[in-house]
Amino acid sequence: MLVSDFHYDLPGELIAQHPPAVRGASRMMTLSRTTGDFADSQFADLPQLLQPGDLLILNDSRVLPARLYATRSGLRTQHNSPAPTGQVEILLTQRVANSEAHNDWTALVKPAKKVQPGETLHFHATNQGAPCPDSGTWEEELPLLTATVTAAGEHRDRYQTVFSRERGSAAAPTAGLHFTPEILAALRQRGVEVQTLTLHVGLGTFQPVRAERTEDIRLHAEPYTLPAATAAAIVAAQSESRRIIAVGTTTTRTLEHIARLPGPIAAHSGSTSLFLSPGLNDEFKLVRGLLTNFHLPSSTLLMLVSAFAGREAVLRAYTHAVAAHYRFFSYGDCMLIL
Repeated sequence: MLVSDFHYDLPGELIAQHPPAVRGASRMMTLSRTTGDFADSQFADLPQLLQPGDLLILNDSRVLPARLYATRSGLRTQHNSPAPTGQVEILLTQRVANSEAHNDWTALVKPAKKVQPGETLHFHATNQGAPCPDSGTWEEELPLLTATVTAAGEHRDRYQTVFSRERGSAAAPTAGLHFTPEILAALRQRGVEVQTLTLHVGLGTFQPVRAERTEDIRLHAEPYTLPAATAAAIVAAQSESRRIIAVGTTTTRTLEHIARLPGPIAAHSGSTSLFLSPGLNDEFKLVRGLLTNFHLPSSTLLMLVSAFAGREAVLRAYTHAVAAHYRFFSYGDCMLIL
C-alpha cells in the first residue's frame, strides 16, 4: 500500500497543545471492529464499556529526563544581552504541525512558572552536556539557537502516566496519560484485571515516514520487558477466552511481537521493531481491544490502528473526529476499539 493511502485532512488547530485541565476528562470515541460503527463517549465511561474478566495491559515506561539547557534574556543582564543568564531545563515533547512551516515545538520546562510567553531562550553549545553553575556566563559565545516562548501550559508531571515506573522513554506512551488512580480503581472494581509491561519509546517516534510504500517502512528497535505477573495473566486470559485490551500502540506492538516468538509466553526482556499495517503483520494474535489516541496523517501509528480495525472504518471515524472537533495527538482525546 501507499503511505498516502493513510492521509486525511487535519486542521492544525485540532492538534492539542496542552493536556485537558483535569486528567481523565478527555473525550473518547468508540469504534466496533466488526461493524465499523462509531459513537461519541467520554474516557470516564471506560470502566462501563469493558467487561468483567477483561485483561487491560498498560505500558509503565517513564519518560527519560533527556534535556536541553537554555538561558533566559533580561534576568541578570540587560535585555537582549549576548550573554544572558538564568538557566532553564527543557524537554521537547512534540513538533507542532502548522501551515506556516514554523519550527514550533511543545516542551516541558523547568522552572515552568518563571518562563513566560514572549521570553527569548538561548541555547549554547557549551551548555548542553550538564547544568551551568549559577555564576556561569557565555559572554564570548553566540547561541547556536534561539527560541521564543509563545504560550504557557501545564506542569511537567502531566507528561508522565500516573502508573509510570522505570525511566527509559524519549516520549510518553500517550494513551496512558488519560488514566487516573480513580479510573484504575473503578476498572478493578468492575472486575477488569490490570497488568503492565515496559516498552521504552525511542527517538524514532518523532521521525516522519519517508518511504512511499508501506512495505519499505522500517521501525527502530525498542527495548521491552514482560514481567512474570503479566506473562501469567496473558496465558490465563488466553486459556479462559478472556479479552486482552492493549492501552496504546506501544503496548500493542510489544504484545504482538511476543505472540510471534517461539515457545510459550513467559517473562523475559527483548526488543521489537515490529511494524503493523494493513497487509503487513496484520493478524492480531493477542490483542482484541485497543485504547489509543488520534494519530497524525500518514503516520505508522495510524497504520497500526488501521491494521487492527480496517483502514476504511478508521478513516471514516477520523473524518467524524475532525468534524466533531476532537483533540488530536499526544495531549488529545482517545479512541476505544473493541
